[in-house]
Amino acid sequence: MNHLQWTKKDTIKTVKCLHTDAKKYMVKNRLTPGKLYDVKNETEEFYFLVDDKGKVSGFYKDYFEE
Repeated sequence: MNHLQWTKKDTIKTVKCLHTDAKKYMVKNRLTPGKLYDVKNETEEFYFLVDDKGKVSGFYKDYFEE
């Protein structure tokens, strides 16, 4: 249940959202293009960050640049 503590975890890095053009999922209601986000955890395919709603959510790395 480590993911329940991610909001309190230190930030790994900051990434900038490039776009919210998702083919499959609703991303535009959680991210804002051009905004910087604090990454709490990272895998090969996803960033887990605090989104616009204040929740830790996982997003494909395609939406961001470091």
